[in-house]
Amino acid sequence: IHGVRSSLFMGLAATALGLAWGALLGLLSGLGPRWLDAALMRAIDVLLAFPDLLLALVIITFFGQGTANLILAVGIAGVPRYARLVRAQTLNVRNAGYVEAAVTLGQSQLAVVLRHILPNAFKPVLILATIGIGGTITAGAALSFLGFGAPPPAPEWGGMMAIGRSFLANAPWLVAWPALVITLTVVSISAIGRELLRRSEGKPL
Repeated sequence: IHGVRSSLFMGLAATALGLAWGALLGLLSGLGPRWLDAALMRAIDVLLAFPDLLLALVIITFFGQGTANLILAVGIAGVPRYARLVRAQTLNVRNAGYVEAAVTLGQSQLAVVLRHILPNAFKPVLILATIGIGGTITAGAALSFLGFGAPPPAPEWGGMMAIGRSFLANAPWLVAWPALVITLTVVSISAIGRELLRRSEGKPL
């Protein structure tokens, strides 16, 4: 139970970091000139060629282990995915009727982006990011299990499993309880995110 604090904080912080940078790159790509869009998307395609966990391992190997570096690594690994989503949403919203009406009424480009494009493009991505928190927690636990997270005695679920695997024969609950809590947390967060997505799409119960 005490491990909830560090594991959930890591998941939320890494998701927020990846979402913030992904949203910025997605907006620049969707609203910028074609050469900028092409350059950013080619860079994103290169990053998407690597699995998230492998990319996070490369980043954390470069910066070193620790909670802050673990959050940085998992967050950066999620940037390409969110950048793609924000770009797609931005391209859909920028041609909407209410955006054209705002431009016709003489609103500045910054006002159009902040009042009309960003909120409508960001809402579905934010809901999908809620689902992604579960995957971020899992990635953080996996990296901690491999020894790249916060060192003991930090109460982190992946680290608990790494320590407990040496005592599986005599005390299997040292691994079973952290694994069970990780599973329940990820499933619960994913269920909340999918419910929010269903409600945003107006689907019936």
